[in-house]
Amino acid sequence: MYLDPHTHMISRTTDDYERMAKAGVVAVIEPAFWVGQPRTHVGTYIDYLAWICGFERFRAGQFGIRHYCAVGLNSKEANHEELAEGVMEILPRFALKEGVVAIGEIGYDEQTALEEKYFRLQIELAKELHLPIMIHTPHRDKKKGTRRTMDVLEEHGFDPSWVVIDHNNEETVAEVLERGYFAAFSIYPHTKMGSRRMAEIVKRYGPERIIVDSACDWGISDPLAVPKTAELMRRMGIPEDHIRKVTYANALEVYGKSGQIREEDWLNPPPIDQRLLYMGNTILRGGQEPRIEEPRALEDSLEIR
Repeated sequence: MYLDPHTHMISRTTDDYERMAKAGVVAVIEPAFWVGQPRTHVGTYIDYLAWICGFERFRAGQFGIRHYCAVGLNSKEANHEELAEGVMEILPRFALKEGVVAIGEIGYDEQTALEEKYFRLQIELAKELHLPIMIHTPHRDKKKGTRRTMDVLEEHGFDPSWVVIDHNNEETVAEVLERGYFAAFSIYPHTKMGSRRMAEIVKRYGPERIIVDSACDWGISDPLAVPKTAELMRRMGIPEDHIRKVTYANALEVYGKSGQIREEDWLNPPPIDQRLLYMGNTILRGGQEPRIEEPRALEDSLEIR
């Protein structure tokens, strides 16, 4: 079983859900993020958060995958002050919805004063609501931005064992782990972190507080990155209990602190019934036969393509 704790499924097709389920992905976490096109009005943010808290949760379930999310104002759009103020007003009501496991992804992009202002406000929101935090580390000056992120979290007295710092690389991982945070890695086909580099990091640092995710989105990315990386780790001789920690157990541990994600959710799932509707809508198109089946053993027919 795999848990992919950073996916942007709003950007993916139903085929991806089917492939992920066949490969053993039992649950995903979808953090709020920048969608490529700048949002110009808070109303578009409301609709987006409603989608990842609602329809996307339904859509995943139609293929046997449990869907959770994190909500937040992403660092890139924190620089649009009018939009940011509007998002901060509506964010608490979304953070209290069923299936929300964290505030995120938040942090720095260009490391501006506005990014820091809204980062700090969202740290306090997470403290108030007793939720973990998912951190986006900047693409530029990553080491500096990651260190500043941890400094700010510590200024606010936020427990590092409740924080996942994502998009790590070889330059940042040691300090993130030394300071007590969970270190997540996004496995991309040609950038950020590859599967073989990921395996070498697990060999060097061990499995404690390390998390593997796909961060699959609207760009060149792979929704099967977690099971593919796990398979490579096996071929490289990494122990099975270490693989389980970094591709499943560690993410469940930290996001489970929210009280919104539990292993029983997929060990005892509801049956798949594609006759069900979401607000009158179906995932099927005219003439398609609905899939109707009782839950089956997760070991059955797992495959990676």
